[in-house]
Amino acid sequence: MQRLQRGTFRFDSVPTILSFAGVAGKKESEGPLGGFFDKVHEDPMMEQTSWEKAESSLQQEVVSIALDKAKIPPSEVDVMFSGDLLNQCIASTFGLRSLGIPHIGLYGACSTMIEALINAAVFVESGAANVCAAVTSSHFCSSERQFRTPLGYGGQRSPAAQWTVTGAGAAIVGHCGPISINSACVGIIDDLGIKDPCNMGAAMAPAAADTIKRYLTDTCTAPTDYDLILTGDLGYVGSDLLRQLLERDGIDLADRHNDCGMMIFDREVQDVHAGGSGCGCIGSVLCSHIMQRMQNGELHRVLAIATGALMSTTSSWQGETIPGVAHLAEFNA
Repeated sequence: MQRLQRGTFRFDSVPTILSFAGVAGKKESEGPLGGFFDKVHEDPMMEQTSWEKAESSLQQEVVSIALDKAKIPPSEVDVMFSGDLLNQCIASTFGLRSLGIPHIGLYGACSTMIEALINAAVFVESGAANVCAAVTSSHFCSSERQFRTPLGYGGQRSPAAQWTVTGAGAAIVGHCGPISINSACVGIIDDLGIKDPCNMGAAMAPAAADTIKRYLTDTCTAPTDYDLILTGDLGYVGSDLLRQLLERDGIDLADRHNDCGMMIFDREVQDVHAGGSGCGCIGSVLCSHIMQRMQNGELHRVLAIATGALMSTTSSWQGETIPGVAHLAEFNA
């Protein structure tokens, strides 16, 4: 592994994606990407007794689908990296406990999918593992209950608010797969003093801009060198701010940029305000639509930047700001 600069490194053995899977809920299936998901749930409870248990079942299901695609049993997965938005990552813990796979839990908020993939790639590159799994999830109802107001309260949503995606994504990382993980850039915590929990895009955009700028500088590349620069869930507000911040530094994303939070829903017909968000946003979009397009030869070189708002209910109640972080991985087909 070659260290390019602080936090930026290139893989020598080039870990690869052996298989991938994305599952989603009803609202997500009604959006533009509905046909790309491996499985769709019409019932938000998913035959469980709580929303939290429903989210756990999403994780178990998406990992099982990805493993079946790769024809790899759970016993051959050396390490699993997973995370979600719930306290103590209970969606991951309870969803994956029956698989019997060595487990490392992660919390990077909505940046967790790329964080998990970076860790999986490092383990495979170093020889610490032959096969790893990376998985994340989110659920609209469980997230609303934890971070905002109970759904039964009927509170109004801010125009800058985003709709937490009910979905999950999983990728199996090993050697000799069709999509390579060539390099990565670990994000730096960025905090410009945003305190509004209903405006996550503004909180996360500075971190995304910083990570993209650092990576392009460290690798001596430009946005035009990539087929797609994909951010995780900045939504419409955060994506607009991202472009403004980068243009101020002389970086024009032009038509190369898109955001999972804008792609997964149809803003014109679905009431999602500023777009989608949540760990399951980039998880389900990257591990379905994007990787399918790479596998089919439609995309060859993709930068994926997952953004996370590093807050909790406690920090918000105490008047704390919302720091952001953004992790980046470069994928080649």
